[in-house]
Amino acid sequence: MDRPIEVTFRNLPRSGAIEGVVRRETLKLERYAPKIVGCRVAIERPQRFPRQGNAHRVRLFITAATRRPVVVTREPLDSDMHEDLRSIVIGAFKAARRQLQSMIQQQRGDAKLRPEPRALVVRLFPQEGYGFLKTPDGREVYFHRHSVLHDDFERLAVGTEVRFEESEGDKGPQASTVQVVNKPGIRLPAAGPASVVPPRGWEDTGFRRGRRRAKRGPGL
Repeated sequence: MDRPIEVTFRNLPRSGAIEGVVRRETLKLERYAPKIVGCRVAIERPQRFPRQGNAHRVRLFITAATRRPVVVTREPLDSDMHEDLRSIVIGAFKAARRQLQSMIQQQRGDAKLRPEPRALVVRLFPQEGYGFLKTPDGREVYFHRHSVLHDDFERLAVGTEVRFEESEGDKGPQASTVQVVNKPGIRLPAAGPASVVPPRGWEDTGFRRGRRRAKRGPGL
C-alpha cells in the first residue's frame, strides 16, 4: 500500500488485536486489487444501542485503482447480537472484497459493463437514519445514512435522484454508497402519500412502463 492504514475507534477503547485484524484483512485485499492506495476503517459503538443486533458499527473506505472507492458499512442491526467485533470486521472486509472483484472484472472486460446504477429515494426515515431507493426496474433497495457520501443524508427527500453501489447485506440487497445526482421533483397531495416525479432527464424505463400499463389496464 502507498498510504498507511487508518483505524479510528469511537466511543470504545483502541484495540491492538482489532487493528491487527484490519491490517491482515487489508493485505488479503491486495491479492484481488494490488493497487490499493488507502484504507480507512472507523469502528464505533453508537451511544444508542439497538434492541436487537450487535452494539458495533464498522465502516470501510478503500481507495484502489478502480473508478470509484469501495465503501462498506456494517450497522448494528446487520449483525447478530452475539457476533463479536472481530467477526463483524472480517465480514465487512469480505463485502469489500466482493465489490473489488466486481470492479476489477468490469475493468478487464470479464463482465459486461452496465450503465451506472441510478435510483430515486422513495421512502425516508430521517429520525431512524435510513431509507429506501427504487430502481428503474422497480426494485427497492435499503440504505443507511452512513452510506450517503459527503454527509448528504440531510439533503435527501422523496424524489431525490441518486447514484448508488449495491451490495448484498445480511438481510438482502442494500446500497453501500449513495450519491446525490438531482434534487427531487415531488408532488405533495392534500391527503395520501407523496407521488414521485422523476427529475428531468431521468432515464426511467421501468417507471414509464409501469405508467403505461396502469393507463391501459392490466393484461392489455
